[in-house]
Amino acid sequence: MAAKAAGRALRLLLVEDHADTAAVLVRLLRRTGYEVVHAATVGAALEAAERELAGPGLDLVVSDLGLPDGSGIDLMRKLSRTRRLRGIALSGFGMRADLAESKAAGFSRHLIKPVNIALLRGAITEVLLETEGRSS
Repeated sequence: MAAKAAGRALRLLLVEDHADTAAVLVRLLRRTGYEVVHAATVGAALEAAERELAGPGLDLVVSDLGLPDGSGIDLMRKLSRTRRLRGIALSGFGMRADLAESKAAGFSRHLIKPVNIALLRGAITEVLLETEGRSS
């Protein structure tokens, strides 16, 4: 799937508090053709989501689970419930319980850090195709 839909670049909210990791992911995702909005905290992510959804919109959330002011799990619970956004979790933990918790919160995929960019791109494509299929 191209990083475009209906003639516009697909928009991602990337929530990552580690500055170097965030910079690399933003750069690589933008090179793929996505528009990326970055937030480093749960609070900033909620503000960015509200701002973006009131304007150009968001297609997907990609979020670290361990954030300085809360959990990506709590963030996704709120965004999936109130805004029906889908997401991909990024975590250093990948036990069955971790995967189940992220799925219950509304994440469609759970990737283990360090994240392989090809796997992340593939997961984004899969989730966006699933979303497209549900809205048709």
